[in-house]
Amino acid sequence: MTAAAEGSPPLRMARARRSPLLQSEAVQGIALISPTFLYALILLVLPILVVIAHSFWTQDYLTIDHTFTLENYRIALTEPIYRDLLWRSLYISLTVSLFTVLLAYPIAYFISFHGGRQKSLWLFLITIPFWTSYLLRVMSWKVILGYNGVLNSGLMGLGIIDEPSTALLYNSSAVIITLTHAWATFAILPIFVSLEKVDRTLVEAATDLGDGPLRSFLRVTLPLSAPGVISAALIVMIPTVGDYVTPKLVGGKDGVMIANAIQAQFGKASNWPLGAALSVTTMVIVSLMAGAAVLVIRALQRLAR
Repeated sequence: MTAAAEGSPPLRMARARRSPLLQSEAVQGIALISPTFLYALILLVLPILVVIAHSFWTQDYLTIDHTFTLENYRIALTEPIYRDLLWRSLYISLTVSLFTVLLAYPIAYFISFHGGRQKSLWLFLITIPFWTSYLLRVMSWKVILGYNGVLNSGLMGLGIIDEPSTALLYNSSAVIITLTHAWATFAILPIFVSLEKVDRTLVEAATDLGDGPLRSFLRVTLPLSAPGVISAALIVMIPTVGDYVTPKLVGGKDGVMIANAIQAQFGKASNWPLGAALSVTTMVIVSLMAGAAVLVIRALQRLAR
């Protein structure tokens, strides 16, 4: 007791000496981080704020009326053409996310569990096609799916069809195929990282306890890699809603998406406020969908446990 009592004042003095030092280091860290953080925050938020501000105005050709109004949002939410384009865009983005994850997961699984020492080589080979221009890859699919394209020529050569089909290009299916290929690598990488974190001893334990390959995959590997699957789905879904190059080149009138309407409002129509309202509406709906998807998947994970 006496030694503890005698040792306590020096201990308090040492803590007192360390406390200002820690506080000064914390203040210096905040001082160094704050300007960078604020600068990045401004770069991220300022364009969004500008778009939101424009959405509450109206425009008559080149003249913008800064009077506050919700007319643009009424048009964006009630006009059948914009409502249909928005639903089509959400359908295409969700479908592309699903197909991309289904395509990416087996590839990522093979590289992670069976790649061995060649994992880096496999990842390198997967990324090679994406060194080329995005526009070039879209045009390549236009050649593949075209009337006299590779796919039609192959089907005719095999005797499956007698004449070239016009149903392969200029529709929503062509947009889905092209976007799935374009975003495949971006889905493979997060799933691969998530699979690399799976403890192999848990898979071995499930096998030792009598689970077959499929059952151990469904009970161990898939749940543990779910964060990568969620990340991949969101990485694909969010940008594909706003894609307008792919629908413009391979979509035709049946593959037009909401981004094409937004681009038209900012371009030929010269109606920036309506384009801004369409942008904000799409952004809010996609954010709500992404948040809801994350919450639902986490709830399913809790139930699975």
